[in-house]
Amino acid sequence: MNKPFYITTTIPYVNADPHIGFALEIVQADIFARYKKLRGHEVFFNTGTDEHGVKILRKALELKRDPQEYVNEYAAKYKNLLPILGVSSGAHFVRTTDSNHKKAVQEFWRRCAAAGDIYKKNYKVKYCVGCELEKTDSELVDGKCAIHPNLSLEIIEEENYFFRFSRYQEKLLALYEARPDFVVPDFRFNEIKAFVERGLEDFSISRLKSKMSWGVPVPDDPEHVMYVWFDAFVNYISTLGWPEDEKSFQKWWFDAGGVIQFAGKDQIRQQSAMWQAMLMSSGITIPSKQIIIHGFITSAGEKMSKSLGNVIDPVAIVKEYSTDALRYYLARHIHPFEDSDFTTEKFKEAYNADLANGLGNLVARILQMSDQYFSNPVDLSDRRKPLPINQWMDKFEFNNAVAALWSDMALLDNLIQQEKPFEVVKTDKERAQLQVSYLVKELSRIAENLQPFMPDTSKKIQEAILQNKKPNSLFPRK
Repeated sequence: MNKPFYITTTIPYVNADPHIGFALEIVQADIFARYKKLRGHEVFFNTGTDEHGVKILRKALELKRDPQEYVNEYAAKYKNLLPILGVSSGAHFVRTTDSNHKKAVQEFWRRCAAAGDIYKKNYKVKYCVGCELEKTDSELVDGKCAIHPNLSLEIIEEENYFFRFSRYQEKLLALYEARPDFVVPDFRFNEIKAFVERGLEDFSISRLKSKMSWGVPVPDDPEHVMYVWFDAFVNYISTLGWPEDEKSFQKWWFDAGGVIQFAGKDQIRQQSAMWQAMLMSSGITIPSKQIIIHGFITSAGEKMSKSLGNVIDPVAIVKEYSTDALRYYLARHIHPFEDSDFTTEKFKEAYNADLANGLGNLVARILQMSDQYFSNPVDLSDRRKPLPINQWMDKFEFNNAVAALWSDMALLDNLIQQEKPFEVVKTDKERAQLQVSYLVKELSRIAENLQPFMPDTSKKIQEAILQNKKPNSLFPRK
């Protein structure tokens, strides 16, 4: 029996509407979850929303809204996005304002404190509100955060609780040595190893409630609330029912060997070092399983920004082109690890070339001939097994897996042009039937492999084959 698999996205801040960058991450994670299900694994899929911190509080105050009322509205937008993006039914959606999550965070704090890893001190630091992270001078470019150069750094000077991150340098390096595929891709893994090798500084894990009230209360200290990162990390285990539901946690964390985490390149330090050290401190002996780091989506070569007016709305794309069209583009034309450009012009061009004129036209041609030449559906019992895409999927190279399927489609197109069954049928119907039967069987193979990427399209093609009927246009030309 295949062991269970636990897969998660990061959980985005709810200080703005969902954008195409988050759509990329959740579609990547869902593609991998669907792939693992097809391979016979039971899968726990987790996503959700990060609802505490200064960015959220300021946004709510700016809109003159109660913070809880504000996050309720935006959490619903993110949750409603899941079916729009074709995320598998049954996905778990965790919110950091949920009462069970807050209880789990407080218990996690107590365990880290019991390990001697939490202490209090006064400090002064440069802080980027955009990252919700402290910044050292070596991380700044022209005195600004490299990721949020449009934001001014703030100076925080107060008494906070700290986590003894410095204690975990050797343990983290030992973890990296033992797990050569812990972070994917390799160049991101090298990046975090170099960061840890340079030495670690303890980081703040609380804020004074009098200055920043929107957060989980620190146990036994009503003057402090938890720093948003410490709170948010724990969602990966609170969603499993930790610490109360021992059976669920055993199955999905220990039996699964940890969690596969999808995250953006701006979260390498947080996910692969800070969170792993916190797990060690809490006494959870199994670290994350793998951390998959994707790049940013740019628009016409520029970082997406509301101020520049170049933010892509995934909901609008789906409304005009369909869920599977967006999933296809994110899988095939957005690099799984590097920064990639997304414009509506590029999307439309790929849609027409690859889907309307490509897949859609191929399906229509083959099934129209099948409908005309056969009175019953083609027998698929001797069909070849689907192309083994695991060689790419297990390395999270979704673009290469999809490209291989489109190469298979090109072979079928060429075969139709060379063999011309639509002409052969006029003089040799039996030979034409053999040709079309082969085409239908190969199309069935391709449709099966499309399931993780384009689940609705895969289903429509397979149903049309079983009905021996040309389907309605899968992708109308735009």
